[in-house]
Amino acid sequence: MTTTDKTPRAAQTSANLTRRAAAGLIAAAPFGFSGFAHAQAYPTAPVKLILPFAAGGVADVTARLVAEKLGNKLGQRFIIENTPGAGGVAAARAVLQAPADGQTLALFSNGTAISVPLFKQLRFDPVNEFVPISTLGAFDFLFATGADSEFKTFADVLAFARAKPGVLNIGTVTAGSSQNLTAELLKSSAKIDFRIVPFRATPEILLAVMNKDVHIVIDSFAAMQSLIADNKIRALATSGPARGESTPTMPTAAESGVPGFDVTSWNAIFARKDTPKPILDLLNKSIGEVLQEPDLKAAFLKLGIVPTASTPEALSARLTGDIAKWGAVIKAAGIEQQ
Repeated sequence: MTTTDKTPRAAQTSANLTRRAAAGLIAAAPFGFSGFAHAQAYPTAPVKLILPFAAGGVADVTARLVAEKLGNKLGQRFIIENTPGAGGVAAARAVLQAPADGQTLALFSNGTAISVPLFKQLRFDPVNEFVPISTLGAFDFLFATGADSEFKTFADVLAFARAKPGVLNIGTVTAGSSQNLTAELLKSSAKIDFRIVPFRATPEILLAVMNKDVHIVIDSFAAMQSLIADNKIRALATSGPARGESTPTMPTAAESGVPGFDVTSWNAIFARKDTPKPILDLLNKSIGEVLQEPDLKAAFLKLGIVPTASTPEALSARLTGDIAKWGAVIKAAGIEQQ
């Protein structure tokens, strides 16, 4: 065979290989390129982030900070929709009724984990109907007392409760809230007896502790920071496992006589199950990046919140772990399901 005979055959072979490769790529498109295309196009319109809280609270403020940053990064507005309601049901159902395209997202929190064992019929399943994307932030609660209280340290509080069982009273917001269950966990962890006095809202509790109607209040740093700065109330300890970045000189409850005590609240972004993975990956990456921006970090820390991104796997483990943890606390405290 001559050289002139070989050239057309080689060209034909090359053409056949090219056609086969193209066919293979077309066949693979539903599995690979479609997901890539989703991520390339996302977001196609303003994104809704639905919160189970009213406007103005810490979760709302931090969500708005992150939403603005994400909008700048991804080229579409991220719009906060406040949809409060018992157990976060209304907010979750609004997300479940939207397409699984990442255009409608949910903000869940420690309160979501509490709602699962607290409600007989929650009407949504945060574990099986949603997929985790990333946490946004984490924060501890503070144990505080009036500025002229006899309690100078958290160890004083524990000593008083042990010496006078049932006399100490601690104010929290409504039964079943994160703050309320923190008090219940303190009872069992410290093996002390005291009364938990529920209030409808944080301002009422703060007024009560300043008026000495309750001995101790449990709430967030953001709720109390102005009164602490004005020396109207005195913070005694934090609820987390280590001293917080916003309160580095304040001891933890664990340091003060309750070994292993750990209550860290959090908020995080979730999407509907079956949202394309490339979109979830893009959101996770983008959230991690915006939480590193210095001005956002400073704004979070000012509210007592540590900006904290996570992998979806870590967030999933956190959610299921907290469901089990708070379910045990609710059962031990004899709190009736709602």
